[in-house]
Amino acid sequence: MAWIMLLCAGLLEIVWVFTMKQSEGFTRLVPSVITLLTVAASFGLLSLAMKTLPLGTAYAIWTGIGALGAFVVGVTVLGEPLGAGRVLAAALIVAGLVLMKLSSPQ
Repeated sequence: MAWIMLLCAGLLEIVWVFTMKQSEGFTRLVPSVITLLTVAASFGLLSLAMKTLPLGTAYAIWTGIGALGAFVVGVTVLGEPLGAGRVLAAALIVAGLVLMKLSSPQ
C-alpha cells in the first residue's frame, strides 16, 4: 500500500508543478488553488508512504516521478524542446528509479 500511496503522491506532484506553471506566479486563481490542493495531497501521501518506506527511497522515488513527469508534460503539452541530452537525462532518472525500487527493503 505504501508504494501505491507513493506513486499517487508522485503523480500529484506532476499535477501541482504543471498547475504552478499555469498559475503564472500565483496570479491566476484556479491554477493557484489546484496547485495548493494537490501539493497538500502529494505531501500527505508522501508522509503516509514514509511510515513504511525508507526516507531516501521514498523521497527519491517521489522526486523522480515528479521530475520525469514534469519533463514529459513539458515536452508533450507545453512544446518544450526535446534534445538528445534531455532524453538521456530522463533515461538516467528512470534507471535510477528502477534501481532504487529494486534495492529497497520493502
